Amino acid sequence: MLFLLQLGLMVGSRLDTLRSAGPWLPVFALIMPLIGGSLGAFTGIAVGMSVGGATMLAILTASASYIAAPAAVSLAMPKANLPVALAASLGITFPFNLLIGLPLYVAAATIWKAVLGGA
Repeated sequence: MLFLLQLGLMVGSRLDTLRSAGPWLPVFALIMPLIGGSLGAFTGIAVGMSVGGATMLAILTASASYIAAPAAVSLAMPKANLPVALAASLGITFPFNLLIGLPLYVAAATIWKAVLGGA
């Protein structure tokens, strides 16, 4: 919890760098979870998972890594602009997945189950 608070403070203190990312950052942060979630739901159903299991796989494939990846990236690539990536994942992708993504991934798994056969 404290680690996420620290990440949020780091992003907040460097909001000016977000403007340099351009308008494609929010588009990417909204489109990639939909692509990942759709592929996860399809793959889950295709390998025989239940709708609930495929939904969980969709959620995992749609999510950004909020804890492990930022720490690894900051160590491996010290010159990377970490606040931009964190702003996209914590500020856009995470709330999107909570509010809109979860119901979409359940629907996607249900639809794929009907399309690929099975009840």
